[in-house]
Amino acid sequence: MATDSNNTESLAPHHSSTSSPQPDSENAVRSLETKIAHEKGAITYIHGPRFWFISSTIAAMMFMTNLEVPIVVTAVVAITGDLGGFDNVGWVVASYLLGYIAVIVIFAKFSDIFTRKFIFLLSIAIFTIFSAACAAAQTIVQLIVFRAFQGIGGGGCFSLCTIMITDLVPPEKLKTFVSNVSIVNAIALLIGPVLGGAISENTTWRWIFIINIPVSVAAFIIAYVAIPKNFPYQNNNTSTGIRGYISKLFSAEAFGRVDLLGTILVLFATLALTAGFEEADRRFPWRSAYVITLLTSSGLFWVALLFWERYVTQSNGSREPVLPWRFFTNRQMIGILLNFIFLGGPTIIGMFILPQRFQLVYNLSGLEAGVRLIPFTITIPAGTIFASAMSERFKIPALYLIFLGSALQVIGFALLGTLPTSLEIPPQLYGFEIIAGWGCGINFALLFIMIPFVNEERDRAVGMGAGAQFRTMGSSMALAISTSVFNTYVRPELVALLGYSEMAFAGDVAGLPTSLQHDVRHVLARGYNNQILVLCVSAALQFPASLLMWKKNQVRV
Repeated sequence: MATDSNNTESLAPHHSSTSSPQPDSENAVRSLETKIAHEKGAITYIHGPRFWFISSTIAAMMFMTNLEVPIVVTAVVAITGDLGGFDNVGWVVASYLLGYIAVIVIFAKFSDIFTRKFIFLLSIAIFTIFSAACAAAQTIVQLIVFRAFQGIGGGGCFSLCTIMITDLVPPEKLKTFVSNVSIVNAIALLIGPVLGGAISENTTWRWIFIINIPVSVAAFIIAYVAIPKNFPYQNNNTSTGIRGYISKLFSAEAFGRVDLLGTILVLFATLALTAGFEEADRRFPWRSAYVITLLTSSGLFWVALLFWERYVTQSNGSREPVLPWRFFTNRQMIGILLNFIFLGGPTIIGMFILPQRFQLVYNLSGLEAGVRLIPFTITIPAGTIFASAMSERFKIPALYLIFLGSALQVIGFALLGTLPTSLEIPPQLYGFEIIAGWGCGINFALLFIMIPFVNEERDRAVGMGAGAQFRTMGSSMALAISTSVFNTYVRPELVALLGYSEMAFAGDVAGLPTSLQHDVRHVLARGYNNQILVLCVSAALQFPASLLMWKKNQVRV
């Protein structure tokens, strides 16, 4: 088979040969998808300078979009000090997550239809434009709205980067490549709190968003030049310039393949679920009509989505399901997705809670809090490297390592959640951070690596996107639940001490009379202990989820 250059090698698309017999309608869909794959051409793996340019662009955009979550955590006090509206500060983080969550699977599926290159460039453009808008925001409401759109670009970038990783290398090299790129994500989580604290202390918080612009513009240019047309099916020489992308976007054939109703149901189900958890016990009680309506609506949307995706998957048509029914009949894939939900809280929310403890209980600055978080964030990439080395050198099944990672998370967060409520930093805290971070790092990459091994090739792209979406959705739910637990304990205690509870959310402990500061910090310390124990529960729930992945011959990656 011919290749597009001397720097590529071809590999024909294939499907798993281990799947069970399918009904006639499923075979019809298989035949249609095989025909589409042949029309696209064979997957062509890229080598040489072009490979490194594309890899660098993927790494840069994964770094920038993942940096947007932790970098804001240590800068929210500076942001609200300038713009006001501290009662809405939670939405500065939540709005980005909402936009991020809403599009990950959708953009993954759109990349199958409208090409990886077009959706990736579109995502970078959205992320860049609204990063500039965030930097220029004049009110907290403007910032929240712009952050939501920035999250749409960020979610699209992350989704496409995750997918293109699997397109760039053959299966036998996938584990090493995914592990290396996962380190980039972990480094973003490592330096984000430190960088956010440093920027907010030494210059305007607006630089948090300004720094995205030159990196994203450079990535856009490199991606436009380096990524081949119709990637990864570049043997198909169909012209796909700017006009080609636009005409394809609005063509009847393309829209005939789009699962429009499924896309809408995924969007509404995700947004209702996340918004419900985010608002619960903040502005609205858990039993309020607002929260109950959102969560109930989300449940109905998810049920409707399951029935619709089953119909689309098993029907004999060209429409491509946004979340294939095959995922929900694949016990191992269900286990992976549940693991992602329960991993999101310990990995991401740990970085929200610990810096707040350092600042409000131990009276440190934002920069100092970011530095004290390093033992947790640096062991995430270390755990990723460890898991990759152990599975490769000793051929340890991935599931056994996932059990190990979950156990370390339970131990680490249980110890962090039972720290003494003294106002001096206990030295053992840093050791507990290492244990918890190591466990998160082990599972961080292994779950992504397993997706191609438990699914057919046609579901690889949307499977990677689903994993990212479910992890982020889990982090949002864990943030809301843990915050509710924190507020349930802290609010009445502060009312008893002060007669009001607003100062806990303004972080103005130092502004209180000296006689009260000691008691308030003790209350906050106990509240943070309760909050961290929620992450311990989330880590423990990974064990039954992992049991769904059990099989006689374990997957070795």
